[in-house]
Amino acid sequence: MANENKIKHLEFIQNVITRMNSNSFIIKGWCVTLVAALFALAAKDSEVKFAAIAYFIIPVFWILDGFFLATEKAFRKMYNQVRIKDENEIDFNMTPEKVTIYDLFRQGIFTKTLIPFYVICLIATKLIVYIWG
Repeated sequence: MANENKIKHLEFIQNVITRMNSNSFIIKGWCVTLVAALFALAAKDSEVKFAAIAYFIIPVFWILDGFFLATEKAFRKMYNQVRIKDENEIDFNMTPEKVTIYDLFRQGIFTKTLIPFYVICLIATKLIVYIWG
């Protein structure tokens, strides 16, 4: 097969993209789980302080999720570069362009996929703190 190396390299890159996507999904699940647990603790002990901790947890998960998304996009760009290479140019390089702080914010944290999820989490936290406060 003439393009065997190219296909294998693309498979390697696709596996990393899939892992980054899975990590993003897991991060969202952990965020919801921890925030819900804090809300439950706040309701059980009538302590609004537990719910207020979510104000710190949500941004941490948001940044981490943004990092995974920006890294995934860097690998997608790498995938497209490898896709158009000739078979003899395939070197199995798995190092995409570095994700800069600018990329982290532009292509990760402040994207139309992450903003609604995390803003809703913050608004829910604000409502819970306001209601129980």
